[in-house]
Amino acid sequence: MDTSQGTFPRIFPVTAAADIPQEAQVLIAGGGPSGLFLALDLASRGVASTVIEPRTGVDHTRPRAKTTNARTMTHLRRLGLAEALRGASPLPVDYAQDVIFCTGLTGPAAHELRRFSNAFQLVPGRYGPQPEGGQQVPQPVLEEVLRAAVGSHPLVTFVTGWAVSEVHASGETAPAAHTAVVSNGTSGAAHTIAAEYVIGADGGSSAVRRSLEIRLEGGSAALSNISILFRSGALAPAITLDPAVQYWVVGSDTSGMVGPVDLDGTWWAIVQGVDPSVTVSTEDAGAMVRALVGTEVDIEVLATDPWTARMLLAPQYSRGTIFLVGDAAHLNPPWGGHGFNTCIGDAANLAWKLAATINGWGGPALLASYGQERRPVADRTIGDAARNGKALAYHFADPELAASGPDGDAARLTARDALAVKQSEFDSLGLVLGYAYTGSPLVVPDGLPVPPEDPIHYVPSASPGSLLPHAWLAQSYSLYSALGPGFTLLADAAVLGGVPADEAFAPVVEAAARQGIPVTVAAVGPSDDGTPLSDQWGADAVLVRPDQHVAWRGNSAEAAAAALSIAAGRLPGSRREAAGTGPAHEPVTEIPAEEVPAADFPARSARVDAVIP
Repeated sequence: MDTSQGTFPRIFPVTAAADIPQEAQVLIAGGGPSGLFLALDLASRGVASTVIEPRTGVDHTRPRAKTTNARTMTHLRRLGLAEALRGASPLPVDYAQDVIFCTGLTGPAAHELRRFSNAFQLVPGRYGPQPEGGQQVPQPVLEEVLRAAVGSHPLVTFVTGWAVSEVHASGETAPAAHTAVVSNGTSGAAHTIAAEYVIGADGGSSAVRRSLEIRLEGGSAALSNISILFRSGALAPAITLDPAVQYWVVGSDTSGMVGPVDLDGTWWAIVQGVDPSVTVSTEDAGAMVRALVGTEVDIEVLATDPWTARMLLAPQYSRGTIFLVGDAAHLNPPWGGHGFNTCIGDAANLAWKLAATINGWGGPALLASYGQERRPVADRTIGDAARNGKALAYHFADPELAASGPDGDAARLTARDALAVKQSEFDSLGLVLGYAYTGSPLVVPDGLPVPPEDPIHYVPSASPGSLLPHAWLAQSYSLYSALGPGFTLLADAAVLGGVPADEAFAPVVEAAARQGIPVTVAAVGPSDDGTPLSDQWGADAVLVRPDQHVAWRGNSAEAAAAALSIAAGRLPGSRREAAGTGPAHEPVTEIPAEEVPAADFPARSARVDAVIP
């Protein structure tokens, strides 16, 4: 697979009608991040797919998502694309890792109010909680990297210039073929493709979802925002604050965010709390940017993009063998940078289950678990982002913030204290890594306490359903490098006493061979600081799923073998046997999150309540 990037933007030709396949085992509607990632993940597991995407190229004037978090970078690492993305990013991690709240960017009236360091898991060098740290990169660049990989992969057919306009479901289960209608918006031509599985990765206005008559549920913010892409060679030298990936400007007239796209003078801005009925001209956008940065610096407005935050969630993620991923299943407010990353999480969850089913070793519970596992994650993430949206830059506006003297100092101190409420927006490792599929039918609970949900604090845990706690086994060797493409039984080398892992856990090897389930068995540890991994796991061994989540932990090889069948979706009713000892623990499917108390904000205008959904 060629992951070289070449020159951006890369334009794919409109696929000729004769080259559109008439049949596809897996048809993916939409070639955005989640659809492309899903195709590549399936291909890594030997499954071919056809991706239908209306755009021939990527629009670089709309950066949209700009944060690829540590979890998504680790998913990309698994596909061999993490370094390709870092190499393509126009903003290296070591440029800046902080978010700064301020009264402006230039001149004596530019005061720093509060700083959030190492935001979005942006850590240069080796990162502890995952094999990869985060990366600031505009979504169009990420799409270019994925397109380059898809375009060269023999198992992916990438159809561009066409869109899936409707899907006719012909049955509840495979191999009944669904019929997808693909249309060319320019010529009006239409063709049909028969597909065993259809994936709707076609965005918030998903034609696949509409064909299933599934409606997103939730609400929208009353006030809008406007994103502005602009170029200014004079801005960077004029900034009197430290470098940052985001500056949040708290202004009495205009409030919002500013950040660099690259190191060559391209910037983005988001003006928050804009009346949606007002049309913003290019001149207006330029004036807004100058008001944010605090100077009459020369700028060239490249593009504007008005938008409104949405908090929407599909009541179900699938019907039969038709599935929804990414924005087709949920629309997240951008506050915290979780929306795009949640989309990739959907694709990673579905890919291994779909591949296992197609390859013949996955049981019926696999695909049924997709929505059970992913919908609560999106629900929690949307809720957290919506709470972040209750405290935007203009909520903290105070004319005294830019003043000199004691009154200004007092106002800035008050703002600094109030801005503590924003920590969970930028320091959200608990949300990024701490989610768990505790109630999944593919997980064998052990009845032990699980870490509480906390958006900020991540407590590594091998509790079944949780993400495998990461460890560095040597300076540059990650525990995740020991994981195979299928299931992996990891045993702490310290407790095996020199016995090979495949002998100590022979029942797992035998069960895998009997059922055709791919399993890697490995002895690992200790970590590079000498800590036995069993201390971190709370058990001698863990069974890890293809998506790096723990399916089982324990000490018994027989229990591990029973857990393998459950984790593969084959025996959803035998969790007591796999638990080994003790009564079966019936997990809580969903634990309501505690309501976050209202922050004690500075005095603010009546329009503040309008953005709270």
